[in-house]
Amino acid sequence: MTDDVRLRRGRGALGFSFFVQGVTFALLVTRIPAIQDRYGISDGLLPAFLAAVPVLAGVSSVATEHLVKRVAPSVVLRWAQPVVLLALLGVGAGSRMWHVAVALGVFGLAVGALDASMNMLGVSLQRAYGRSIMLGFHAAYSLGGIVGASAAWAGAHWHLELFTGYLPAVVLLLPSALAASRYYADVKGAGDGDAEAGRQGWPERGGRLLLPLCLVMACAYIGDSTVANWSAKYLQDVLGSSEQLSTVPYNVYMVTTLVGRAVGDLGVRRFGAAAVVRCGAVVAAGGFAVVAAAPGAWTGMLGFTLLGIGLCVIVPQTFAAAGRLFPNASDTAVARLNIFNYVGFLIGSPLVGGIGDAWNYRGAMLVPMALVLVTLVHARSFGTADAARYGVRHERRAGDRAVDVGRGGNEV
Repeated sequence: MTDDVRLRRGRGALGFSFFVQGVTFALLVTRIPAIQDRYGISDGLLPAFLAAVPVLAGVSSVATEHLVKRVAPSVVLRWAQPVVLLALLGVGAGSRMWHVAVALGVFGLAVGALDASMNMLGVSLQRAYGRSIMLGFHAAYSLGGIVGASAAWAGAHWHLELFTGYLPAVVLLLPSALAASRYYADVKGAGDGDAEAGRQGWPERGGRLLLPLCLVMACAYIGDSTVANWSAKYLQDVLGSSEQLSTVPYNVYMVTTLVGRAVGDLGVRRFGAAAVVRCGAVVAAGGFAVVAAAPGAWTGMLGFTLLGIGLCVIVPQTFAAAGRLFPNASDTAVARLNIFNYVGFLIGSPLVGGIGDAWNYRGAMLVPMALVLVTLVHARSFGTADAARYGVRHERRAGDRAVDVGRGGNEV
């Protein structure tokens, strides 16, 4: 098999993995009110359950950094994804509070390894292509989120039990993900998957150089977790929507992230990552302002639309920037950066819930609005140094010698 065919298949397989994870996560978060009702989880205890998942995922991401020095990221991803799907099914199958606690714990541990290994493969494939493709993978995740949120809406509409609603997705996606995993492409020399490269590739000042991107990642995920964990409850409890309608904001959010990510790589190639990220931060802050001031459910939908358009570019470009800044240690950089994905979720969910309980949920929405603007302070980390211009002028120079598998009809 030629390298271009292998990379093309690897890109398609990885895109499908992002899609599956989008479906899985959407099925979980959009049914949080139903999970809460099924297991009798109080409003005071709910933030603890929501926080446990990112804590365990962060621990797993740290472990994955060391694991990929012994086995390829593709191997980690191949086995983590089925565990995530089975854990989702476990959330719907239990009847006691400890059942859902165990299922969410397994979900958190598996999803940390999954997220880290997926993005490691994405960063290495982008380097092999010589042009920006990272947003395309995250667009596949958004498409999966739309499918999962739509399935959750149908489950709420037809009053399906959680297990009944989750089972078809797991039955369809689990064998498909295993079949696609045969085509994952570990790109030699693009990361630090072997132990020797891992020991030599991470610079002494690596942590300091990575810190701005870590802050951006955490703030972006505080915003994202606010949508994922509180949009349904906000629409239902604050804006007075029905349970059925309360599943829609996350779907709207994922639709707009899909659109933004589908065209985002073109924007990065033309204007550079820093300009695209700055624009996204401003739009996202405007979305939170609209949500906080919304007089009703449909105005709230407009705010979540703006949030999707703004936040969609920040996370993929943060992973891509880490890969550019640490070309000889990209796996390590991605694994450490991925921890702040969960830091954002860990802070965002209880932060919004705590402020909402102590004050009100409208005021709570202003906090992630302010935090996402932190991105503007650190946007230079995405493109000021020569090493961070990958995807603009460097891309055009490298285009003739890079493998352009996008022409093969397998676009993600």
